[in-house]
Amino acid sequence: MTAHSEPATYASDESQVGRVSDEAAGQSMSEAAGRQVAEHTHCPYCALQCAMIVTPADGGPYVEPVWFPTNRGGLCRKGWTSALLLDHPERITTPLIRAGGELVPCDWDTALDRVVDGIRRAQESGGPDGVAVFGGGGLTNEKAYQLGKFTRLALGSRLIDYNGRWCMSSAAAASNRSFGVDRGLPFPVSDLTSARSVLLIGANPADTMPPFLQHLDTVANAGGLVVADPRLTATARRAIDGGGVHLRLRPGTDAALLLGLLHLVVVVGKYDPDYIAARTTGFDEAWGQAAAWLPERTERVTGVSVAQLERTVELLAAARDADAGAYVLTARGAEQHADGTDVVGAAIALALALGLPGRARAGYGTITGQGNGQGGREHGQKADQLPGYRSITDPDARAHVAGVWGVDPAEIPGAGVSAFELLDSLGSAGGPTAMLLHASNPVVSAPDADRVCERLSALDTLVVADFLLSETAALADVVLPVPQWAEEEGTLTNLEGRVIRRRRSVTPPEGARDELWIWHELARRLDRGPERFPVDPREVFDELARASTGGKADYSAITWDRLDAGEAVHWPCGADSPDGTPRLFTERFATEDGRARFCVGPVRPPAEMPDAEFPLLGTTGRVLSHYQSGAQTRRIAELDAAEPVAWVQVHPVVAAGAGLADGDTARVVSRRGAVQAQVRFDEDMRTDTVFLPFHFAGAGRANIMTLPELDPVSRMPEFKVCAVRIEAL
Repeated sequence: MTAHSEPATYASDESQVGRVSDEAAGQSMSEAAGRQVAEHTHCPYCALQCAMIVTPADGGPYVEPVWFPTNRGGLCRKGWTSALLLDHPERITTPLIRAGGELVPCDWDTALDRVVDGIRRAQESGGPDGVAVFGGGGLTNEKAYQLGKFTRLALGSRLIDYNGRWCMSSAAAASNRSFGVDRGLPFPVSDLTSARSVLLIGANPADTMPPFLQHLDTVANAGGLVVADPRLTATARRAIDGGGVHLRLRPGTDAALLLGLLHLVVVVGKYDPDYIAARTTGFDEAWGQAAAWLPERTERVTGVSVAQLERTVELLAAARDADAGAYVLTARGAEQHADGTDVVGAAIALALALGLPGRARAGYGTITGQGNGQGGREHGQKADQLPGYRSITDPDARAHVAGVWGVDPAEIPGAGVSAFELLDSLGSAGGPTAMLLHASNPVVSAPDADRVCERLSALDTLVVADFLLSETAALADVVLPVPQWAEEEGTLTNLEGRVIRRRRSVTPPEGARDELWIWHELARRLDRGPERFPVDPREVFDELARASTGGKADYSAITWDRLDAGEAVHWPCGADSPDGTPRLFTERFATEDGRARFCVGPVRPPAEMPDAEFPLLGTTGRVLSHYQSGAQTRRIAELDAAEPVAWVQVHPVVAAGAGLADGDTARVVSRRGAVQAQVRFDEDMRTDTVFLPFHFAGAGRANIMTLPELDPVSRMPEFKVCAVRIEAL
């Protein structure tokens, strides 16, 4: 791996929304196809989409950082080591089929014949919905679009959802309710760089996306960073070190905390009545919920002191009044709850009461997680959506997309079910008996993971497309080897709604086949109109743009030529906004009347509370060295060496009560199962809480213990709170 002290430049000024240099723009697909050249592209991991150059070399490809508005020339350790997977010895380079209980190599014809046979058996007994499809937030825009289209037209099934349901769905639901549209950050991430007050709720970017933290240096150094998190994370410590605030709330009390802050904003006169009157509706109803959350009650429920609540309100209001930059940001810690939509609704209500959204140098946003978490939920791989972020139940939306697809609207199936509900139905009476699974590893990442593993094992046919044998792929009847990020062409949409190009730099292994080719071939073998499923990603993008025309996420004026020329383009980008829209809501919100809505529900306790048998709160999250289910990062020696085993973070007093010493192996037990993890003492932990990262496999899968209680709106599972006990082995 080669590092350079002066990273290459991608754009001339982080605050500009414009063009990058021709030199930095890179090659077009036609120029790069079939050749191995150093290419400007983007990291395969999180939604920050840090820019980099991938250079082929005799010793294996390596990466170098590129200056880009999101990462400003930086990479985290995951980005620096990302190229090591491209020629990893565990790459799958030939299809595998199950024979005699084992996965054995075969040719592509044999593998695809097995897939088609499984599809036909499933649909003969269960109709079109006998086959289900599960996608991922790491797929390119083109693949997310084509996967939804393939499911609905080639398979005729309504049963498709994806792992982004467990990432962004609560924030998406709340943003759609309040703003009329869901875009993670409705402003460029570089806007945060000059902020003087930022409230982060359930976010730990110091570990999850380190280059993002540069954008918070100014606010942290000014003492204006407030971090709400049950743990003293690296991000919370950064806030404290700069004179900011750590709100160490009890897990599952996020909504109470936010309503308590909203209460204070109103009673101390820091709300913006002119903004509320001119740009919002529903304030009185929201105040009806917040009025009961007096500071003392909020402290009693959340564990956050009245003084800290008051300091938070003071910081946000002072930055707003000085026009110096005030923001409220949420992430998974606030959203991955059975009341996640209401939690985010309360965060948005706080921002609205302060008059932040749509204001220069201010706003609300959510920090998108997966690499294409934004684009992945816009183009049709969600159970209830069509391309352009259209509702699948909207007759006008169905007619528009059907026109692009050249079918009668009646041929497009209706809405399916959410991710966990879909997985939980597999192999059951009346449920699907075959599944095609792409870019996901639910054996590790799903809640109540053992239950999900049982359902996957109950299928007649499980087909997994992957480039490594993940824990889920190891259960499959057919494994299809596909290219990795640097071996494919396409586009992604990052956390700020910026559409970017993924460029091919490295030739994939000879036995790998692109997903677009796989779906075309399956459609051909099923006699389901293979011409509807082109294999050229540029052609797919052009169709995606047409299908999105007039939708919430309008890409219709975006072309690969514009992206390859270096334009910075944020959606919506259509006839009314041909230059793109880096900042939303400056004049009106995307609701019918142009006003944002206060959408605040009553505070609900977590779905599972501690008791005598399970006296502790278990919560999960991520660490610096690993990503998502760990299927990729656990195979990188440097990253695995940094975090080789599952662990549980616990206060020494709690561990001592269970007879455990630092470094011991413990069992963390919930009503659904037990996790084995190495004990790590932390005197800053709450004594009612234990924390486990969810990246590990086998007996260390933290999601064995989590419960699948679902948010009634977003269908987000309750990942962040469950009742547990800790005990010695």
